[in-house]
Amino acid sequence: MLYTVGMIAVLLFFLVTNMFKILKEYERGVIFRLGRIYKSKGPGLIVLIPGIDRMVKMSLRTVVMDVPPQDVITRDNVSIKVNAVVYFRVIDPQKAVIEVEDFIDATSQLSQTTLRSVLGQVELDDLLAHRDKINSELQGILDKHTDPWGIKVANVEVKHVDLPQEMQRAMARQAEAERERRAKIIAAEGEFQAAAKLGEAADIIDAHPSALQLRYLQTLSEIATENNSTTLFPIPIDLLKAIRGREKS
Repeated sequence: MLYTVGMIAVLLFFLVTNMFKILKEYERGVIFRLGRIYKSKGPGLIVLIPGIDRMVKMSLRTVVMDVPPQDVITRDNVSIKVNAVVYFRVIDPQKAVIEVEDFIDATSQLSQTTLRSVLGQVELDDLLAHRDKINSELQGILDKHTDPWGIKVANVEVKHVDLPQEMQRAMARQAEAERERRAKIIAAEGEFQAAAKLGEAADIIDAHPSALQLRYLQTLSEIATENNSTTLFPIPIDLLKAIRGREKS
C-alpha cells in the first residue's frame, strides 16, 4: 500500500514539474507538440502536456557579442588587426529555433566574415576617419542576413584597429611633415601681410616726408626709456637733400 502511494506521489510530482513552467518577463517559450511547431508562449505560467509538448526557452534580451580580432588587408594593401562588438536580440523566437541551429554562434561567424569582407574594400585612411559610415554598413549587412533567423542587429562598433609598428612610424612622420607645412604657410602669410603693411607705410612716408622725422622721434623716446648709454639724434631729411644738391652742382 505504501509502495503504491509512493509511486503515485512520484508520478504526480513528475507530472506537475513537467506540466507547469514559469517564464520571466524577458523570456518566451517555443512549444513543439508531437514534434511540430505549435506556438510561442510567455511570459508567466505555461501549461504543457507531459510527454506530448516540449518547450524551448528563448531570451529576448540584447546580446553583446565581442568579435575576435581579425587579420584584414585593406584596399591599399595595409595589414591590420581589427575587432568589433555586435549588439543583437531575438525578435522572432520561432525563427530563431527553427531556421538556425545555434543563432549566437551563427551570428558570430557571420560577423567575422562580414568584418573581413567590408574592411578589405576600404582604405586605411577611410577606416580611421569614417568609422561611423563603416559601422552603419556592417550593421546593415548583418541585419539583412540575420533577419531570416528572427534576429535584429541593432548596432555594430569597430572597437580597435591594431596597426603595424612601421605604419605607425610612417603616419607619425606624415603628421609631422603636415604640421611643418602648415607652419611654413602661416609664416609665409605673416611675411606677406607684413610686407603689404610696410609698403603702405612707405607710400605714406613718401607722400609726407615729415612723417619719417616723427618716426625717428618715437624711436628715440622708446630708446630713452631703457637703460642705454647710447643716444641717437636723427638727421633732418632736408639737410641731406641740401648736401646732395651741392655735390651735384
